[in-house]
Amino acid sequence: MPEGPSDLELRRRQFKAQMSTVQTRRQQAVCVRRAYKRYGTKSNPYVILDGLNMTVPKGAIYGLLGASGCGKTTLLNCIVGRKRLNSGEIWVLGGTPGSRGSGVPGPRVGYMPQEIALYGEFTIRETLKYFGWISGMTTQQVEDKLGFLVSFLMLPDADRLVKNLSGGQQRRVSLAATLIHEPELLILDEPTVGVDPLLRQNIWNHLVEITKHGRTTVIITTHYIDETRQAHLIGLMRGGYFLAEESPERLISQFGAESLEDVFLKLSVIQNMGKRRRSSILQGVTETIQVPSGTINEAAVIDDEVGEISGEFGDNVSMSSRGGRVSIAPEPTENAPPELPPEEEPPMTFADYFKIVKLNHMRALIWKNFLWMWRNAPVMAFIIGLPVVQTILFCLSIGHDPTGLPLTVVNYELDQSEVCKVTPGCNSTRLSCNYLHFLKNRTLELSFYENEEEGKEKVRHGKAWATLVFPSNFSDSLRSRINGGRSVPDWDLVTSSVAVYQDKSNENIGSYIQRDLYFAFEDFFKDYLSSCNIDTKVGTIPIRWETPVYGYGNPDFTDFAAPGVILTIIFFLAVALTSGAMLLERNEGILERSLVNGISGIELLSSHVITQFAVMFGQSAMVLIFSFYIFGITQNGNLLLVIILIVITGLCGMCFGFVVACSCDNERSATYMAMGSFLPIVMLCGIIWPIEAMHSILQWISYVLPLTKSTESLRCILARGWGIGTTEVYAGFVSTLIWIVVFLTISILLLKFKKG
Repeated sequence: MPEGPSDLELRRRQFKAQMSTVQTRRQQAVCVRRAYKRYGTKSNPYVILDGLNMTVPKGAIYGLLGASGCGKTTLLNCIVGRKRLNSGEIWVLGGTPGSRGSGVPGPRVGYMPQEIALYGEFTIRETLKYFGWISGMTTQQVEDKLGFLVSFLMLPDADRLVKNLSGGQQRRVSLAATLIHEPELLILDEPTVGVDPLLRQNIWNHLVEITKHGRTTVIITTHYIDETRQAHLIGLMRGGYFLAEESPERLISQFGAESLEDVFLKLSVIQNMGKRRRSSILQGVTETIQVPSGTINEAAVIDDEVGEISGEFGDNVSMSSRGGRVSIAPEPTENAPPELPPEEEPPMTFADYFKIVKLNHMRALIWKNFLWMWRNAPVMAFIIGLPVVQTILFCLSIGHDPTGLPLTVVNYELDQSEVCKVTPGCNSTRLSCNYLHFLKNRTLELSFYENEEEGKEKVRHGKAWATLVFPSNFSDSLRSRINGGRSVPDWDLVTSSVAVYQDKSNENIGSYIQRDLYFAFEDFFKDYLSSCNIDTKVGTIPIRWETPVYGYGNPDFTDFAAPGVILTIIFFLAVALTSGAMLLERNEGILERSLVNGISGIELLSSHVITQFAVMFGQSAMVLIFSFYIFGITQNGNLLLVIILIVITGLCGMCFGFVVACSCDNERSATYMAMGSFLPIVMLCGIIWPIEAMHSILQWISYVLPLTKSTESLRCILARGWGIGTTEVYAGFVSTLIWIVVFLTISILLLKFKKG
């Protein structure tokens, strides 16, 4: 009799048969939904992904295995509703994530992310209390469970701060926070990394125990592939595809392997057989592999872009110069699987429409925020004291008259050795010295030079701001100008004037010097006319300045800028405080973890508003005390209106901080966004310069900015004493409230829809 085919030949034929039934195997991909029809009841939770064809029945431990970067964490984020699939569908605990029929987000699911996602300033007890509260547990229930978890996970004293624990201990606290409320569905992303082997075995024994009677379903990813031998099902994942989904022992027996690592290696090699370009080494390996029927996910086998063999522990070994990234959800086939089962949405009651926040959630969030502030007392003291420092700097540095400005004087009325002295009387021959005396009283520093060129040279070299030149017959020409009336010679008109050569590179200083020169001459001229028994009104400009309707005769720039500066300080410190707090939670993973546990965007924002409102109120109180009672900034209006406007402006800044935190992924981009908005607001809101002086297009832009109307409103209250019934005043309140609503709406939408 002829010899039968060898084992190697049989394996070759079996592999060819496997590749020839690809279309049939594509049709068999709908078995996931058939599994729902077989096992499913309305009380049975499943996790189903269309495309990956992953099915997790109730009461099972499902081990999700694969090399780093293959998509395990991304897949879990899709299951808990924090990322969206490009295509396909997910069904979790009665519905799609986020729907009322699903347990996600909510206390029915327990999620342990890869990162620690805990507050380092909290103790173990406080950490578990926070996660227990948001899951609906009472304090007593948390305390009852605390002792078991500390003992079971071999944690240190429950009053130890999390930041003082080792990395492995912190991961165990993170696991305890997931187990505390005994959820129906546990999703654990590498919970045993860095854990002692004995404790790792205890954790697996506990998972087996809680799933015995179908009370709990577990999805777990791990780097320790062989520890999943205790799982009921495992899914081997590579390059975004499932290679196989079966019980561990069945996979090992089907592949004739000694361990799950060997199974994974063989499946990886088989997957690479679908590539168009294969190396001779790969062909030699795959020819010796027996492929059990009904085990492989054909979508992964026929993939054309996977170019690596990936071990669970090791690096990727490239088998081709061509490598590609594979989407989690493969392209749909011609024979599309049937639709998912209908969602189990509970009936809506009338009261449900008014349940915007849950009291247990708000209690936990507010307690958590205040506790964090208390544990970071130096930081909070700095935050509260910072606006006080800025207010003090503003009041001491902005709006005051400059003093000690140097001026040079060239007085040709004096001899070279003569000292300029005041000579009172109508017939004085040294009226220039009388004028300089009044000029000195305005704190200008005068230095004398013999000729005009020397004085100008000092100005050219920046040693003086102006040079004053008095003609040799200044006194006589001035008397001639007074006595001659219309018959004054032109020469006397010229020589009775003081020539001023000024450095006006600094507009503010130049304007102050001009003002002092005018006012000093007016005072000098009145004094001279009085000495000559002439009515002083003769020497004044024929404009009579009466008592101002609002303000003072000598306006202070500090009073003009103070309203805008106060609001800007409160607004942008609130932006920094709020965005910093939320970005801290996001970057440490606490934000995502809280959202998965059922915290809504409205609850999260409301808790920050309440807790940070207390900080902002303290900041506002300190700013008001230093501004009005210590530095005496003008305050003619209702103080209550001032307080309310400042407080709601701070609230507006907090809401803008929410937008910054929800829009940006890290502190750097948040800083750029906040700083990028700071300068336009300061320049365009009329804070340091009147809006009427801007370009007409910029004026229209400035009217819609957050601080424009509120600055004008506060200025009207402080300087004019107007009340809320005035249009200019209530417009600031209305504008600020509108911006609060706009910023809050944007923040809530970003929290709800900004997912990966």
